[in-house]
Amino acid sequence: AERCDDWGVDTMKQIQIYDGEPAKIKCPLFETFLKYNYSTAHSAGLTLIWYRIGQDRDLEEPINFRLPDNRISKEKDTLWFWPALLNDTGNYTCMLRNTTYCSKVAFPLEVVAKDQHSCVSHSIKPAEEMFYLEHAYEKIICPDVDGFYPASVTPTVKWYRNCKLINDFYERYPQKFQLVIGVVRSVYEGNYTCIVTFRDHGRTYNLTRTIKMKVVGSPNKALPPQFISPNEKVVYELDPGDELVLSCEVFFTFLKDSRTEVWWTIDGKNTDDIMDPKIKVTQSEIVGSFEDKTIIKTITVPKATPEDLKRNYTCYARNARGENHSQAIVHMKVFPLKYTGDLAFGRGATILLVVVLIVIYHVYWLEMVLFYRAHFGTDETILDGKEYDVYVSYARNAEEEEFVLLTLRGVLENEFGYKLCIFDRDSLPGGNTTEAVFDFIQRSRRMIVVLSPDYLTEKSISLLEFKLGIMCQNAIATKLIVVEYRPLQRSHPSILQLKESVSFVTWKGEKSKRAGSQFWKALRLALPLRSLKAAAAGAPSTPGSRAKHRAKRFLACRCCVNYCHGEGRLQHKHGAAAEARWETHLCKPGSGRPEVRGIPDRSRPEPPPAQVPALALCHYSDLSNNNDFYVL
Repeated sequence: AERCDDWGVDTMKQIQIYDGEPAKIKCPLFETFLKYNYSTAHSAGLTLIWYRIGQDRDLEEPINFRLPDNRISKEKDTLWFWPALLNDTGNYTCMLRNTTYCSKVAFPLEVVAKDQHSCVSHSIKPAEEMFYLEHAYEKIICPDVDGFYPASVTPTVKWYRNCKLINDFYERYPQKFQLVIGVVRSVYEGNYTCIVTFRDHGRTYNLTRTIKMKVVGSPNKALPPQFISPNEKVVYELDPGDELVLSCEVFFTFLKDSRTEVWWTIDGKNTDDIMDPKIKVTQSEIVGSFEDKTIIKTITVPKATPEDLKRNYTCYARNARGENHSQAIVHMKVFPLKYTGDLAFGRGATILLVVVLIVIYHVYWLEMVLFYRAHFGTDETILDGKEYDVYVSYARNAEEEEFVLLTLRGVLENEFGYKLCIFDRDSLPGGNTTEAVFDFIQRSRRMIVVLSPDYLTEKSISLLEFKLGIMCQNAIATKLIVVEYRPLQRSHPSILQLKESVSFVTWKGEKSKRAGSQFWKALRLALPLRSLKAAAAGAPSTPGSRAKHRAKRFLACRCCVNYCHGEGRLQHKHGAAAEARWETHLCKPGSGRPEVRGIPDRSRPEPPPAQVPALALCHYSDLSNNNDFYVL
């Protein structure tokens, strides 16, 4: 036997037709259950067969389409009755099949006689159509009358309201298959029936169709949810142990196809998500004359505890026009007078504590963030493929070289354990400058720009570094940090644009020199995060430990830098030297070259000499981690 898909009885398609009137019924298979239409099925060699089980019968029989009066016929997927009679009531089955496949579905058909002295039967529920209040020139269309008569036949149509013939009705005008309503009013509601009369093959037939007109509120006057309660005028004041009953009453204007929702929240949490058996929520609904409605949602707590009376109870409502909410004001009854002072003291202490915490945060927020990063942050230097922590870019003049090589380098490398890349110190002589700078920036996690009026000088190496740094920030994720060493004399577009995306730290002279100043804290916040263990390991405690972080061996040394006037008179300042020491005297003797004395690592080439402005200053710096130091 072939496989047969039996869809059972389709009760959703219960069909009611009038006794003595023509009727047509389409097979539900092609409307609901199958993905193809009758023409496709017929082309595939499938045949549609109709069966019927009559009233008070159990046997399903094929429908006989060869009756003498040809009263029942089929056309494609449609079953025709010319006309339907009361004994046609029963279950009808349409089956689509061939030799290997079968699919069928059944549906009930009821043939109904009209009520006595009425144009309709009250057992047939009419289709309902909604019309907006006060809208003009609306139309009621007589439905499902096409195909019953040929185009050459002109039928007559009569309109009825509640089975009373419409003739000279105010603001209602029959126009054949349409009933035009001048202005929609609530008093025009009712059942409107059209009866179409035509002749075919010498017989007169009637088609009766009824539409229920329902007047609803206009969408032009629709509003967001309107709260009746709770509101600020009502205060729920209870003692612990009392029953807490809160009603949320919301009015919704009619909006077609709009969801209307009302829900309570307790301390911001929906009651549907609160698994507390003592909290009961109920809902009721009152529908108005124009399909507007009032929803009442009630929350009940049988024995409210002091904690229950301190909670935030808020009702929310939503429709297609918007969302509103209203809070229920719930208070515990006022304490006796003797407790008022204690309550005021407690509130005052709480407010004072909050103020103190806010002040502490605003004063010490940098320290707090640095402490959190140091103890709980992730070390950025692990497995990132970078060799240096920071590449330092600065204008090549005596003042800024001194700031970078002595102050900035001294604190970041010696105090905080960062590994700096300074081009004039770490680069090898010769080679392409652009490629060397670009390579150093790529190998660095951050790039510090020491900003000053001389920094953006045209065709300077600092401007080259700046442009490459911006490119690397966008392409290689080497982030820029701008140290505002000296203010610019005029605004620069590139700097203004950077202020939106990078960290700016301002150097304030003597105030910023101390390692614990706000300048160094802000700078550390912008620098790569190093764990406490990594930072301690990176601090140059001994020459041997520092050598582990360099590719070439060197001797720990101290450097005394002496600046003098052109006459060659030296002002000398130095401290206790280490085992090996360089003394670099930067002056202009007769030859124009500085005299350099020291004990460097024999494996390294001597640093190249350079010209410096004559300065009457002497500085001392521990350069035990930098035996490559030389001054341009």
